[in-house]
Amino acid sequence: MHDNPTKTTPPTQCADGGMWTLEKARALHDAPFNNLLFLAQTVHRQNFDPNKVQLSRLLSIKTGGCPEDCGYCSQSAHHETGLRASKLMEVDRVIAEATKARDAGATRYCMGAAWRNPKARDMDAVVAMVEGVKALGMETCMTLGMLDLEQTARLKQAGLDYYNHNIDTSERYYSEVISTRSFADRLDTLEQVRQAGIRVCCGGIVGMGEDPVDRIDMLVTLANLPEHPESVPINMLIPIAGTPLAEAKPIEPIEFVRVIALARIMMPKSHIRLSAGRTAMTDEMQALCFFAGANSIFVGDTLLTADNPGEDKDTLLFRRLGIEPMELEAR
Repeated sequence: MHDNPTKTTPPTQCADGGMWTLEKARALHDAPFNNLLFLAQTVHRQNFDPNKVQLSRLLSIKTGGCPEDCGYCSQSAHHETGLRASKLMEVDRVIAEATKARDAGATRYCMGAAWRNPKARDMDAVVAMVEGVKALGMETCMTLGMLDLEQTARLKQAGLDYYNHNIDTSERYYSEVISTRSFADRLDTLEQVRQAGIRVCCGGIVGMGEDPVDRIDMLVTLANLPEHPESVPINMLIPIAGTPLAEAKPIEPIEFVRVIALARIMMPKSHIRLSAGRTAMTDEMQALCFFAGANSIFVGDTLLTADNPGEDKDTLLFRRLGIEPMELEAR
């Protein structure tokens, strides 16, 4: 006789109240697919409206020329991708783009710069961008690489809501993808951001040639942070010609959905963002991801330098699924 999944009590943290271990997380990940999705949807409904998805917009405020050698990235100066480096975007243009995003329904505006870390000369403009987007009534998010204490304090004072700094993969597999920055460097940056009182946005990328256990271990690292990241973006690799991962074998759709479901169960109150790679997903795959607990997406035609489904396509999918955009959270 098969176990009845309705007898399983959805955990709000690790089921026994302790830290997540690889063994505990793997047991969930490897459960029968229907049981895993049932549990993930139950946890999701305990913490969120299951038919609302938060909409974010991402803008590259400084593209290309990054000194890091991340194997997946078109913006690395180490790779011959044909992408030309640009200067930091002017503040007025950023605010104009954010205004259009807000008017199209986005409640969070994310700004990314291809830096290892910001230089002192760039901080005045970055702070002005944060203040300008906040004045529009939107949540603000920045991803600028590593930060020092003074830079973190300035971003907090400017009103930055979220700082994105992904760990990308498991600690074991990390060195297979990146050599110019350590896994510990990423964790140190996250701790510094948290200590400053800025909310953390942190997730990773799947489909980079890692084993399933690496995906699980990545989520164990995130779920065992002192506080769960408020946003957890799960990216499906977009292979870019000229990068070391250009020929990486795609992750199977059901395996990707398992990652989304596990993230939802392990971090029940976090926004799980279905991020890069949606152009390669069918509507049915995205619907499964939403059922598994994804409740945030990026809207707009591009994500930094990669394609993203257009807003018309997302609107049509939402209408078919009965999903509505999530309103801005009250503070």
